[in-house]
Amino acid sequence: MDRGDLQRLTKEELIDLVLKIQRPEKTSRTSSKPPSSDRKERREQARPGGAKPGHEGHSRAMGEDFDRLVDHRPEQCSCCQAALADSLPAEIGGTYETVDLPEIKPFVTRHRRLSVCCPSCGTLVSAGLPDAARGTPFGPRLHAVATYLKTFQALSYERLQKALADLFGLQISQGGLMNMLRRAQGTFVADRDLAIAALRRSKVVASDETGVRIEGSNAFQWVFRCDDAVVHRAAPTRGAIVVRTLMDGHRPKVWCSDRYSAQQGHADAHQTCLAHLARDVAYAEQAGEDLLPSRLRIWLSKAFALASGITTFAASTIVAKRRALERSLSEILAAPTSCPFARVVQHKFRRARDQLLTFTLWTGMVEATNNGCERALRPAVIQRKVTNGYRSMWAAEGEADIRTVVDTARLRQGVSVVLKPRRRARPWA
Repeated sequence: MDRGDLQRLTKEELIDLVLKIQRPEKTSRTSSKPPSSDRKERREQARPGGAKPGHEGHSRAMGEDFDRLVDHRPEQCSCCQAALADSLPAEIGGTYETVDLPEIKPFVTRHRRLSVCCPSCGTLVSAGLPDAARGTPFGPRLHAVATYLKTFQALSYERLQKALADLFGLQISQGGLMNMLRRAQGTFVADRDLAIAALRRSKVVASDETGVRIEGSNAFQWVFRCDDAVVHRAAPTRGAIVVRTLMDGHRPKVWCSDRYSAQQGHADAHQTCLAHLARDVAYAEQAGEDLLPSRLRIWLSKAFALASGITTFAASTIVAKRRALERSLSEILAAPTSCPFARVVQHKFRRARDQLLTFTLWTGMVEATNNGCERALRPAVIQRKVTNGYRSMWAAEGEADIRTVVDTARLRQGVSVVLKPRRRARPWA
């Protein structure tokens, strides 16, 4: 903006421009921006590194399983130099480990179809066509490794091609990798349908979405979460049609999400994510000069404290704390304010007032925040930043199916999931 443009501005426009320039920059603490976008502060007196003085030492915990045991016995006495026979009893003075990977190279099985001349009639008889001649030359373990690296390590086709070549000495074209991933994705469909069925039976459902590029166009990656399943869904739209199509008429008792309109009205009751409101309050408190955002921050801290210990409280205590929070919120929302930042956040609380304390009516079943869905979406955000999206819709949908199956298994088991190929007759044909 040059000097002439500034001279043509009205007094009100100049005031708005100055206020806009003076507004603090939004960070991950005051908005939905990721922590990686925050400006890194310089440490004034940073130590050069290493553990702090007095830091308790730690060593690597050894596992219970091992492949080979080697005992090291002394051969002679360190005092009198006498020989020590192997038959003498010994005790363990220390245990140590060396961990390494075995030599990794492709295991190639070559199939030859032989023909034999019948000595009786002279007919040349050929063996039947082996399975290797009908399907892909790549086995199920290779399919599993490629699927894992592409889906959970966010490798592009070019990087995946180089990784297989450098690690295993396998030369596979990008088209071959695409066909491999497409075949592997089909094995997740059955378990994906089971996860969707569990979602459609749940009383409490949470949802969230993030943007993604599919076939060069803007699209969205959705996630739906309940106690028994995590369902990912790639869709070209952010509209409520995605929710209605997935739920197929099922209406849960409670829905948890942010205040986006497409995620509203899908259940009998709604729980608004308090973490989203907390970030808005933090920004209003930082940018404004009114005390109202501070009062809302204190109110939220009490709501979070109630949510964290709600399973330990008696029913009468929960009711009393809920009524106290409702009275306090009524006073805050009725308070006048001239600060524009405070008015904005106050309006957000007014709109969501009936959805702020729903978790107190469903003890132990409804969370006060939607952090579970946000954590489930985080890998999709990383994938978007690393690979810039998907080349085709089938790739996005297939990867959503894989994440659905793996995240559901992790939710139910509470442990890491190992992708293992299923042993079937010609599974990749």
